[in-house]
Amino acid sequence: MFATLGRVVYRRRHVVVVLFIGLVAIGGLFGRDLAAHLSQEGWFDETAESAVASRLADDTFGRDTDSDVIALYTAPDGATVDDPQIAERMRAHFADLLARYPDRIQKIDSYWDGALTSGFADESHRYAFASIGLRGEGVATVENFDAIVDDLGVAGMTVQLAGLQPIVGQINEGMQSDIHRAELIALPLVAILLFFVFGGVVAALLPVLIGVMTILGAQGIMRAIAAGIEVNAFASAVVTLVSLGLAIDYGLFTVTRFREEIAAGRSVEEAVVTTVTRAGRTIVFSAAIIAVSLAALFIYPHGVLRSVPYGAISAVVLAAVLSTTMLPAVLAILGRRVDALSWHRFSRTKTAEQIDSGVFSRIATAAMRRPVAVAVPLTLVLLALILPIRGIDFGGLSERYLAADNPARVAQQDFDGTFPQFRTEPLRLVVIGADNAQLGEIRVAASATPGLTAPFAPSTPTRDGINVLEAGLVDDDDAGPAIEALRDLRAPPGVLIMVAGLPALEYDSIQGLIDGLPALLTILVLSSFLLLLFAFGSVVLAVKAIVVSALSLGATLGVLTWLFVDGHASGLFDFTPGPLMFAVLVLIVTVVFGLSTDYEVFLLSRMVEARANGADTPEAIRYGIARTGGVISAAAAILVVVTGAFAFSDLVLMKYIALGMIFALVLDATVLRMWLVPAVMKMLGDLCWWPGFGLSRNWSGQPGLDAGLAAGEHEQRAGDRVRDDLDRVVVDPAE
Repeated sequence: MFATLGRVVYRRRHVVVVLFIGLVAIGGLFGRDLAAHLSQEGWFDETAESAVASRLADDTFGRDTDSDVIALYTAPDGATVDDPQIAERMRAHFADLLARYPDRIQKIDSYWDGALTSGFADESHRYAFASIGLRGEGVATVENFDAIVDDLGVAGMTVQLAGLQPIVGQINEGMQSDIHRAELIALPLVAILLFFVFGGVVAALLPVLIGVMTILGAQGIMRAIAAGIEVNAFASAVVTLVSLGLAIDYGLFTVTRFREEIAAGRSVEEAVVTTVTRAGRTIVFSAAIIAVSLAALFIYPHGVLRSVPYGAISAVVLAAVLSTTMLPAVLAILGRRVDALSWHRFSRTKTAEQIDSGVFSRIATAAMRRPVAVAVPLTLVLLALILPIRGIDFGGLSERYLAADNPARVAQQDFDGTFPQFRTEPLRLVVIGADNAQLGEIRVAASATPGLTAPFAPSTPTRDGINVLEAGLVDDDDAGPAIEALRDLRAPPGVLIMVAGLPALEYDSIQGLIDGLPALLTILVLSSFLLLLFAFGSVVLAVKAIVVSALSLGATLGVLTWLFVDGHASGLFDFTPGPLMFAVLVLIVTVVFGLSTDYEVFLLSRMVEARANGADTPEAIRYGIARTGGVISAAAAILVVVTGAFAFSDLVLMKYIALGMIFALVLDATVLRMWLVPAVMKMLGDLCWWPGFGLSRNWSGQPGLDAGLAAGEHEQRAGDRVRDDLDRVVVDPAE
């Protein structure tokens, strides 16, 4: 199938290039306004009790808008918020806002309204606040906030904006800034890196071309998806990070294989067909593993997690398609001019003899010389890196994920410090079917719960037999005991008590994610095992790959815990230590496991190819590492550059992903693939290939392709060439 695709791509190369450029251009134009259609919703488990109770309260009383925007006003030096001129100015300002934005502002409750809001000022009466409720839900609320934000200031008063919309808005703005930074900074740096990998301008720009086309096409796909479902801004940033890195990696593997075939003396057509057949097959299996890993996120009901695979799977598939069709077509047009505009010192493609005497061949040989002495210490080090995971802790959406000097974070902290009795995210009790006496008993019992800022109080009058009581939490990070205590309250017969509010939503989401981890890991392991078994025909290779990926994932999570929860890198990377954002953990598990298995596919493909053509186990291991070590190292370096752009994010949750991926990539491309894998495979010996079904049929022979030769002659010529190459490069591992 892949050989046929390669021949079609070669013969219709101009049509293929024009077709894909046209399609990607359409996608890019369609997706140019993607940011305007991204949502800030979907962070919570919509099936949890807290979500059900919140929807019931919202349906009955309308959405709770008290925490949408908290405008904290500070009077000038020597004045108070009670000064007649200031009070008159504030009342006039809020009346004007309501008159100018009736379709955007639902209500404004401020200190200057009267006795009912007298608590909205501090004891010194220099500080006071207004609660601004917005109309609409989801994207509409965001648009309404953006429309009024510049008009909330008052002459002579200092204003700070806290609350849900300013914080989430700053997170969203940070996401878009991260994407822009990645596109402006990472792409040029990757192009420079590729120049030193290939030694030529043309060859270096080809993977970048695939990266740019993937981003443009992915934006169009995401825009189409956003028209039907909510796509969180966080998901958009993750899709950009993953798709850009993988697209360039796939382009790197494709160009590298094509240049290798050209250097071996094959015609342009043979090189294109062999590239599609060999590198294309590997890329497709790699994309399948990444896609299945991402699809595992569909087990969660959280909108932010479900919107990631929609976009990321589409982008990964697009990257694989472009790398197996568009890029080979461009290579077919360029032919040997792929090395044009080269610097001779770096552009020379190594011969088989040079590859087999190179550094990666020597590393593989050294690792296999004393495999036990290599494998055991490395495994112990990896297990030691996993140990900090015992202290892992999870948190919800918070202003602490913003930079320490971010205006929304400073405003929220100032508000919480000035008005500790108020909380923009209170716990809510939704009580159904209680009479006045029963409601009083429930209120007294609930108010005895430890950790509350004040007793529970009604937030709205009774309607349709439903009551809502509210109370703030002293420590939002430790909401679990209070929530569980409230859920243990004994309800009178015929009365239902449900716990809602933002702390409960976050708590239930965290518990749901943790409860779903066994299922997620089972899907990742089982799907990877089946795909690897189908690709390489060996149960042992599949199991070994999964164990190595698990070690990589565990070490990554342990290091992230040590860095971000324990705070050992807080000064270096400028963040406040604290719990890991719950949704980010699941994404890291999925992405790191998928990428680790992805590199295994590229490594094993060349090992299995050599084994299928008659090499013994040590030689197959050495051959595979010698021919993929440089490419995997370059691919990892490219992804490090791409993710490194996100490591400079002002958002701590993006630092998690970026630094986690950087550590995993460096670990994977050096310690695991170059040392641990060859050592373990040498210890396993010929057992590596068991049972080996389909190995010879799928991987042996050089798919060549002079169109005038009969199929049998193709196979014979291909087999002879690879066997001759192997005869030239076999070395004694003991040397």
